[in-house]
Parts: sequence; C-alpha cells; structure tokens
Amino acid sequence: MIDLVWLIPLFPFIGFLICGLGRNVLPKALLGGIASLAVIASFAVSLGIFLQFDAKTAAVVNLFDWINVGTINIPFAFQIDQLSILMLLIITGIGSLIHIYSTAYMSHDAGFGKFFSYLNLFVFFMLLLVLGENYIIMFIGWEGVGLCSYLLIGFWYTNGEYADAAKKAFIMNRIGDLGFLIGVFVIIATFGSSSFSAVFPQAQALVSGDTTLTLITILLFIGATGKSAQLPLFTWLPDAMAGPTPVSALIHAATMVTAGIYMIARSNILFSLSPVTMSIIAVVGLATAIIAAIIALTQTDIKKVLAYSTVSQLGYMFLGLGVGAYTGAFFHVLTHAFFKALLFLGAGSVIHAMSNEQDMRNMGGLRKKLPTTFITMLAGTIAISGLPPFAGFFSKDEILAHVFEHNVVLWVIGVLGALLTAFYMFRMMFLTFWGSFRGTEEQKHHLHESPAAMTIPLIVLAILSVVGGFIGVPEALHGSHWLANYLSPIFEASNSRLGELSLSHATEYALMAVSVVGVIIAIAIAYVKYVKNGHVPLADSEARPALAKLSYHKFYFDEFYAALITKPLDALSGFFYKTVDKLGIDGIVNGVSKAPVEASKGFRLLQTGNVGFYIFAMVIGIIAVLAYSFFKF
Repeated sequence: MIDLVWLIPLFPFIGFLICGLGRNVLPKALLGGIASLAVIASFAVSLGIFLQFDAKTAAVVNLFDWINVGTINIPFAFQIDQLSILMLLIITGIGSLIHIYSTAYMSHDAGFGKFFSYLNLFVFFMLLLVLGENYIIMFIGWEGVGLCSYLLIGFWYTNGEYADAAKKAFIMNRIGDLGFLIGVFVIIATFGSSSFSAVFPQAQALVSGDTTLTLITILLFIGATGKSAQLPLFTWLPDAMAGPTPVSALIHAATMVTAGIYMIARSNILFSLSPVTMSIIAVVGLATAIIAAIIALTQTDIKKVLAYSTVSQLGYMFLGLGVGAYTGAFFHVLTHAFFKALLFLGAGSVIHAMSNEQDMRNMGGLRKKLPTTFITMLAGTIAISGLPPFAGFFSKDEILAHVFEHNVVLWVIGVLGALLTAFYMFRMMFLTFWGSFRGTEEQKHHLHESPAAMTIPLIVLAILSVVGGFIGVPEALHGSHWLANYLSPIFEASNSRLGELSLSHATEYALMAVSVVGVIIAIAIAYVKYVKNGHVPLADSEARPALAKLSYHKFYFDEFYAALITKPLDALSGFFYKTVDKLGIDGIVNGVSKAPVEASKGFRLLQTGNVGFYIFAMVIGIIAVLAYSFFKF
C-alpha cells in the first residue's frame, strides 16, 4: 500500500485539472462530485497506509532524481512515517467533509467550478508539504498553499476589500517564507543535504546550543510565524475571512495554518538542541494566544471571533512546542482540526440561513430554527473550551501540564488564556442562538436549517469533537495515551534529551481541576451577561471603555504596521517613481531621443524645393571642401 502513496496527491491534482478546464462546460453537480471524490480517494489511500504501517523507521518512496549538482542530491521523494500519516488523515479526512459541505454552500456561485479547482489544488500542495522527504519538497508545498490561499481568500476579487485581504495574506506570508528559505539554504550548507534522513542524524552529533543550529531554527521559526499566524505576522489570518466560509474552515483546520506546527514537529531534534529558540517559541506562542484571545472578546463578526480563536489556539500549540511538549502540541493540532472545522462550517450554516449576515448583533434565538447547527456548534464550543470529556480538554491540558512543569508563570498566563477562550466562545454561542431574534423580518422569514450536504459534515465533526480526545487519555486518568505511543518514534531523540512529563498524578488532578473550574466560571459569567441580562455589544459608532476599545480595534496592529511600514514604503516608492524614475531615468532616455528629433526639425527647413537655393548650397559645400583641403595640407 505504501508504494501507492503517490496517488494521494495525484487524485486532487487531477481534480484540479478537470474542474479548472471544465469549469464552464461541466455541470455543477459533476464538478462538485469529481472534486469531492478526488479528496475522498486520497483519504481512502491514506487510511489504507495508516492501517498497514507499523514500522518504527520511516519508509521513503523515491519517485525520481530531481536535482544533482556537485555533491548535492535532492530526490523527488515522499516520506511515510507516523507524523506524515496522521497529517494525511487530517488533510484528506477534514478536507473531504469540507468539499462535500461546499457543494451545497457554493451551489449558487457563478465561479463554482473555479472554486473547486482551487480547493483541490490547495489540498494537493498541502499533501506535498507533509509528504516531502526533504525541505525542498516541503518548501514547494509551503509556497503552493500560500498561492492557493491568495486565490481563495480573494475568490470574490471584485470586492476591493477582499482583494486587499488576499494580497495582505500573500505578502505577509512571503516575509515568513524568506526566513524559511534562508534556513533551508543554511541547512544545505551545514549538512550537505536537505533530506530529513541525512540532516537529523548529523544534528544529533552537535552539542545543545550550537550557534549554527540556533540560527537555523530561528530562521525556520520565522517561516512558521508567517504560515501559522504568530506575532508579529498574524494579522493576515483574521482578514482571510474575506474568502468563502469553507475556505476559512480549510485554512484554519486542515491545511495552511498547521504547516508551521508540522514543520517544527518534523524538525523537532533541531529545536530540542536549540534552547534559546525553544524559549522564543514559547514566549511568542503564549503572547499570541493571550493577545488574540483578548481581541476575540469584543468582536461582533462571527467569523472574526473564530479567526482570532484560531490564532489563539495556534499560540497554545507553539507554547507546547516551546516547552518540548511535541506530542501535546500535535495532539492539539488534531483535536483543533475537528472542532475548528466544525465551528467554521457551523458559522457558515448560520450565515447561509441569515442571508449572508455575519454580525452577531443581528442574530439571536436561532437554536430553534437551526437545531442541528446549534447542537453541533455547541459540541464544538464545549470542546474548544476544554471541558471533559470533549476533545479539547485532553489536548489543551496536556500542553498546560508540560508548561506548569517548565515554568509556573507561563502556566498561570496559559490558564488565563483558556478561561478567556471559554468566555468568548460561549459569548458567540449566546449571542447567536439564545435570546430573541434581532435581525430583519426578511431574514427571519428566510431562516431554515441547512441541507444535508452541509449538516452531515457538521454531525461527523461534532462526533469527532466529542470522542477525538480519547486517543490521548493520560495515565493519570487511567489511559494509555495511544497517540504518544504511536508518535514515539518521531520524538524519541528529543524526548531522550528533554525528558518526559514527571508530574505526580495528584498534581495533574489539581491542574485539571483548576482549569475545569475556571472554565465553568467563565461560561457562567458569559451566561449571566449575554443571556440573563440580555447584553448586546455596542454599535460601531458608540463610545467604548479604553480597554474594550483597544480590544475591538485589535490593539491597532494594522494601524501600527501602516504607520511604521506601509506609509513610509509608499512615500519612498512615490519618491523613486516621481523623482528617480520620471525625472531622472525617463528624463535621460527621453532627452537622448529628443535631441535628434529637435535637430531634424531644423534641418528639414533646408528642404525648400527652390533650385537656386540648392545650387547655392552646393557652391558653399564645394568651397568648404576646398578650404578643408587647403588648411589640412
């Protein structure tokens, strides 16, 4: 079955070609079916490999020799191991559900075929990213998902704001990608190869804190901050909500933003030998988690709340990576894929029912009109809030337990972020589904549950959000932590250096209790404020307290970047255009060409057609020649 791994990216690529070439010819039902079946087929092959693979070492499938320059050999090869297999299941499994959902959600869009071609291409590049046997193949997929995010975020490009959001995502990711690319160059220069099988064993021979390793890991982390939306390169992700809602689900849950986590997890031994970089990752991740959570507290757009929630949850994953909790961080990638895909698709169902309304101030009382959407979104909200036995409880508490052992101060701040998560997520639920309806009569008349193609994926994801955490039940709760055992070959070298979690069961119970009780209190506060007291967020024009204003305006990050970077660059480019280009370069080029033109205008006056003038001119010429000859000799 492993020999068929090349089929996994091939199926969505074929789907991309068919949907792209046949977008104006084939019927929508056929286009949606082909695109969905392509990803389902990839999932089937991935599942077969998962069930068959039981090796402790990675299997490498060489497709062909690609680059041979001097001593550098870069094959086009795929690597199959526990980490890549789980990523394949996430990408193709969640991706399949999103494709099925999209067949109904996008059914009335004129660009239906183009949308599915882009969606298939997105999946293709993400599969390439996680299957690559070396950093070069990974980088191809890395850049590919960046391209597809630009195409999908700006899918409705006739709207100027949406087009700007796409450009913003593309440019901010290029900043991070430059760091990643330089890091890959340094890896090749240091180890003479970009293949994981050659780089990692050599890295293990280096001492912890090696300067070159620190440089490499910092550069790789810069790439991760862009792709996985961490400080300071996180502001593109909330604006990515400009794309269709299924795109938001795919980017946030199954593809692009998990790429940075995957890259660090794949390179775990490099980071484990770079304690300075690990500390930077932990601090940046925690800061991102808290800042994004605070911003989410006051947002009124249902998709923006979920977007900042994603940024915050990614921060927790990086926090886990920074303290060496590689399994916990990847566990949260897995559970987050379940409940975040569910929440985004649920939000899409709400928006669909509300005639494209996204402002929660105009919602309310929808749980009776949208019962399936309500129940499934409630399951996702409980899961992300971290209440047992839902999936998010196990993964988030594993990260926080490692953080507690590493640094108590970081743990306290991390728990505070978890409480904020519970508050803003239930705030979203209460504003959307409780109370009385605050929309228009036309919207109220239009309210209806979504079709089966949209609700069935919600139900599947809700089930996974409820039971998905049981693959990582810790020993303290009498579990065997199947996921940690399954991933042990991937993180074995790092765990031997960093050590395993050594907290007592009593301590773990106390940490869980603090987290759960705090979450329940946060939910109760949200209930009192938004259900019992019926509070509705202020209108945009109304004055807000200073802290609320700071949160509502997203800490003015965009304004700060505009003042610090965008406006100075615009002024500089304006100077070069008007002064250097127009006056300088164009002046010289146009001046050189203008001189003969003006001279010719004078000489053409000599052509009068008068024979006497021509004889006179001839005589003058003869005299000039004779004079020249006389004075020359």
